Amino acid sequence: MRSATTAPYFAITAPGLEKLAAAELGALGIAVSDLEPGGVHFGGAHDAILRANLHARTASRIVARLGEFEARHFAELERHARRQPWERYLARGRAARLRVSCRKSKLYHSDAVAQRVAEAIERATGVKSAPLHGAEEDVELAGAQLVLVRLLHDRCTISVDASGELLHRRGYRLATAKAPMRETLAAAMLLAAEWRADAPLLDPMCGSGTIAIEGAMLARRIAPGARRAFACEQWPDFDRAQWDRLRDEARARELPRAPGVIQASDRDAGAIEAAQANAVRAGVAGDIEFARRALSAIAPPAAHGWIVTNPPYGLRVGERRALRDLYAQLGNVARRACPGWTFALLSAHAELERQTAIPLAAVARTRNGGVPVRIVRGEVPSRDDARG
Repeated sequence: MRSATTAPYFAITAPGLEKLAAAELGALGIAVSDLEPGGVHFGGAHDAILRANLHARTASRIVARLGEFEARHFAELERHARRQPWERYLARGRAARLRVSCRKSKLYHSDAVAQRVAEAIERATGVKSAPLHGAEEDVELAGAQLVLVRLLHDRCTISVDASGELLHRRGYRLATAKAPMRETLAAAMLLAAEWRADAPLLDPMCGSGTIAIEGAMLARRIAPGARRAFACEQWPDFDRAQWDRLRDEARARELPRAPGVIQASDRDAGAIEAAQANAVRAGVAGDIEFARRALSAIAPPAAHGWIVTNPPYGLRVGERRALRDLYAQLGNVARRACPGWTFALLSAHAELERQTAIPLAAVARTRNGGVPVRIVRGEVPSRDDARG
């Protein structure tokens, strides 16, 4: 890729995680220009898109924005689509797949829009393309280049995917327990909780271990994209030497061990087995103390640290009633064993949060598996406070 070229890029996030992603990009020295619902605009030379793919923990996908223009008629769409710099991103012999969305626009038929854009791509590059249907994460691209076309209020935005598989797919989570959370959301919980990587981290309902594993990767400075491939590696002007250098630099920054204690426990033996297998694949098994134990048996390793966990939500009213005791027990155990600790959880219901009797405030709002959730954070009252 031409390192001297500047171009607009966009980091797609789950709604509500935009500020966390922007802070991540800013910490990487990447110039963030704007935020909008569902993502972050950023710029810079082409190495910015490589560094974002390599290091971003909360983004779902990184894309290059080819163009944005008004398109109220197919003639306008065709004219502007032909002018896009397709040759920078589509190599001859590689197929392209189009994902089109149309909302509140005169051009509302997504397949017809896809057909016009596909014709423009083939005329410019000889590359054939076809529309995609269904959920983005469930589509098998089979090595094809994903092109995103969005029409909103007659404004057409065309983007080219730089990531390939969604970024939450770090490659380690083959074994899952019930209701697994995405790696990007686990990382977002840790960042929103303001966890210090050298402080103890405890997840007493760890499931498949995603929070603990993301914590270990964060603590050891392991870049989440260091051991996977990306779609931009197939672009015609991809700079392999530059990518190898950035990846080598990332690996050189890794610490041999997590500086703080990380504990993950669950009462379900199958969950612990899955979590341990995932940690092995992530290369952090030696950084996490896994144990099968009841919630009441947690044993914090220090006087202060962080509890970060994702308890069950109870999507139906009857389930929520049954979960009140679990949340109350979680609060009781935290106050008994972890006074003064920072406490963060992913919550779908304020009524269940209140059962913990720990003062909690929302620090981020997003969705998990289509369910609206909040990342809430607070401080576990000390024993003296509890008595007062």
